[in-house]
Amino acid sequence: MFKNRLLLSIMIILTAIGAYAADPPAKTTYPPDIIAALDSAGTNRGELEKVLAHYAASGDTLKFMAAYFLIGNMEGHSYVTYSLKDTTDNVVPFDPLVYPTYEGLTASFDTLEKKYGVLDYKKKDVNDDLRTITADLLIMHIDYAFRAWKEKPWAKHLTFDQFCQYVLPYRGSNEPLENWRPVFWDKYASLESTMTDPIEAARLINKDIMTWFGFDPRYYFHPTDQGMTEMMAKGKGRCEDMTNLTIFAMRANGLAVTSDYTPAWADAGNNHAWNAILVPGGKVVPFMGAEANPGDYHLANKFAKVYRKMYGKNPDNLAFQQHKQEKLPGWLAGKNYIDVTADYDRVCNVTVTLTQAVPDSVDIAYICVFNSGEWQPIQWGRITGQTVTFAAMRPDIAYLPALYLNEKTAPAGPAFILRDDCSQSAYIADDAKASSMRLVATTKRQLEASTDGSVDAFLTPGTEYELFFWRDGWQTAGKYQADDKGAVQFENVPEGGLYWLVAKDSDREERIFTLDTGKQIWW
Repeated sequence: MFKNRLLLSIMIILTAIGAYAADPPAKTTYPPDIIAALDSAGTNRGELEKVLAHYAASGDTLKFMAAYFLIGNMEGHSYVTYSLKDTTDNVVPFDPLVYPTYEGLTASFDTLEKKYGVLDYKKKDVNDDLRTITADLLIMHIDYAFRAWKEKPWAKHLTFDQFCQYVLPYRGSNEPLENWRPVFWDKYASLESTMTDPIEAARLINKDIMTWFGFDPRYYFHPTDQGMTEMMAKGKGRCEDMTNLTIFAMRANGLAVTSDYTPAWADAGNNHAWNAILVPGGKVVPFMGAEANPGDYHLANKFAKVYRKMYGKNPDNLAFQQHKQEKLPGWLAGKNYIDVTADYDRVCNVTVTLTQAVPDSVDIAYICVFNSGEWQPIQWGRITGQTVTFAAMRPDIAYLPALYLNEKTAPAGPAFILRDDCSQSAYIADDAKASSMRLVATTKRQLEASTDGSVDAFLTPGTEYELFFWRDGWQTAGKYQADDKGAVQFENVPEGGLYWLVAKDSDREERIFTLDTGKQIWW
């Protein structure tokens, strides 16, 4: 996909270089994506044109093409800062790093929410690369990237397209712009010059990173992505920081490393990002920067979807498709990711019949997983009549089809389990078949290294628990205290449903479950 777009640009670029040789080109000689980028750059347009002029004058066709790739795909890339705000949009001061432990941090945050109500991080400033990046910084990144590609023996296998996607980009996510390439080029200059295996080189670099950088859950409350300088000074971060730091160190040395992620675990709360390295033959090997090397890393929880961060735009994404509704949910509106779920496990194309009426103003539906007390959209599909197909979904997971109405996720059909054979088992609570239900366990959140998981948790005697069953929303089956044996009994519970047992004043991280001959099956 990206390769084809790049090849189609070659003739335009060669023409542009020829025009530059005679005279700086007029606006009309640029391809459309460059025109759009320059027009969006405002007063920073001159910096971008300096880069193009620099490489046109050099006569280096590949570097000129690389500059086109970076500038033509620069829209949407930025450094983003956040503020903690209450529901009335007032800023609430909070520094997560003043607390020596994660437990102390969360206790203080809970106290703040009791005082101010629900708190959430909201965007403060967005510093667009098009409007802020300098010619010197961009030229430095391009030159150092090419130096690594040409000089490092383990980079020889990379095509120009692979180089552009996995080595050339100058940022990992929304961190501050910095000149990290010379820092990590010098830091790992002593690596064996005759080594040709990129996996071996990646393992050596990652082994070193593990000695001075690691995971710290306090950084869940540090919403702004850290830059290189901050990470090297603090030595700690969340999974996003760990993957970014690893990207910096490895791309600076010609290793084709990116970040794959699941936006929402399918059997636990939160999300996760990890690294992946492209090796000869086109295969991508996952690992966790600053934690586990390629070949030694295994994801701790179930994923429904895996996506890959890309610098280049993906024309197949929802943002580029025609759709009736103006608002799209969160990250699914992004332009710079690709679906790589099938690279990680077997997948199914899932066709669902929607049971809720679809408004005339809606033609896109979503499939969701249950995560941190909410159904989170994880994939989209186009509605035809009352049916919709969702591509490449992982089986053995509980899903819910939904619409996105008034900027909220609304159920559009029954929850179901996607079985290993790609069949669907719908779970619909039946009032005509009600029975008693004695429960002795729920689940609780557990931190495991850089990711979140959930573990079985026996009920606490004297604690109140509420049982919910799903029917177009969570319906309560009652509240009862656990007895002295750590069990709770609910009466007249509709059978055949999807259930959720929540402790009073919990963080709502408990997992949903079905019943199989009285045994709780967690999803």
